Amino acid sequence: MAEYDYDLFVIGAGSGGVRASRIAAGHGARVAVAEEHRIGGTCVIRGCVPKKLLVYGSHFAEELQDAAYYGWTVEGMRFDWATLRDTVLRDVERIEAAYTSTLDSNKVAHFHEHASITGPHGVRLASGREISARIILVATGAWPVLPQFPGVEHCITSNEVFYLPELPRRIVIQGAGYIALEFAGIFNALGCHVTVITRGDTLLRGYDQALRDRLLQITMARGIEYKFHCPIDAVEKQADGTLSISAGRHDAIPADVVLIATGRKPKTDGLGLETAGIALGERGEIPVDEYNRTICESIYAIGDVTDRIQLTPIAIREGHAFADSVFGGNPRTISYDCVPSAVFSQPPLASVGLTESQAREAYGNNVKVFTSDFRPMRNVFADRHERGLYKLVVDAASDRVLGIHMIGPDSPEILQAAAIAVRAGLTKADFDATVALHPSMAEELVLMR
Repeated sequence: MAEYDYDLFVIGAGSGGVRASRIAAGHGARVAVAEEHRIGGTCVIRGCVPKKLLVYGSHFAEELQDAAYYGWTVEGMRFDWATLRDTVLRDVERIEAAYTSTLDSNKVAHFHEHASITGPHGVRLASGREISARIILVATGAWPVLPQFPGVEHCITSNEVFYLPELPRRIVIQGAGYIALEFAGIFNALGCHVTVITRGDTLLRGYDQALRDRLLQITMARGIEYKFHCPIDAVEKQADGTLSISAGRHDAIPADVVLIATGRKPKTDGLGLETAGIALGERGEIPVDEYNRTICESIYAIGDVTDRIQLTPIAIREGHAFADSVFGGNPRTISYDCVPSAVFSQPPLASVGLTESQAREAYGNNVKVFTSDFRPMRNVFADRHERGLYKLVVDAASDRVLGIHMIGPDSPEILQAAAIAVRAGLTKADFDATVALHPSMAEELVLMR
């Protein structure tokens, strides 16, 4: 008889956990996974996928407004939140079914309940069943952080926003990161009055300053209201069901919905890691080495729960590398350099490599910056005055492109290909030698002089 019930037991069936399960099973391992919510994890169920679908839905507001400039007459325009919401939720169900099918087709057993660790090789399910495994992988992701103030129970997070029964007339969003600004853009485009409040003095910390400034300028012109140095002190529910928000020295802010988007923390509550001698890090993360192994040799962790880079593609790569290393006889790590990222704000921005300030800190005065500040062609025709901004950060000594930063229509789609150039260490001369694809916004990347 086998020494353990399974070769691998995965706690968490998000993108990273499913990838690790599938690859390990492909290497011949007997695999099981436990998921207490829904298979697919944050990205598929309550994160980037449904949110991007809401972004697409909100884009039609601008496109329908601009249609007249292109000769179209659109009569009787109206928007129905329930139709968009339910269509998005149906697609989430479709993708969840696809993830479940992936597990089934790879003969991965799955348990729809909470699982906790009872020791280096032990797992206990919420039903009380005890399971043993040679290797345990934790892939439980992260969970929204809720600050503590009176009335916080009246607020929602990004987990609940996809289920709103009706479109709010007024929404207050606390936070200044990508989740806050993406939902601010969605609800603003759909006709809501949006107020973004934050305890700090800047948006999107970590992105290039020029892009942050441009996004603030454009979104304010679109009607989004910002209040800086202004954390929520209290939320009070009124007799008519609306909310009154006390924040700093400002007058009470009325709202129908308050969305808290102040970050996400590793989801480690109730995992029982202490039974295997694993202590959490300062941010509540599970410390791991470059091969995703914890201090306990039989327990590994990947994805947001390790709080290295909270991005779905990173979790997927970590899960794949883990399975190849432990079960495939191919020990390997992944690189965290030159990871592209995007904010699907309106307009969107995208970035890879060093920002200008990071480059100057690392290279001193040996940094050249090239920019293209332009009005996208579609904006000219539709009489919109918003401008795009592309930026190349270059090491003056080697001519190597250290970073690319973009804000404007379709920036994330353009950056994916450009990120390959940064990852490969190409030079500004390589960009200059590339023939422009005209007419396009992307050609601005090779026309900067």
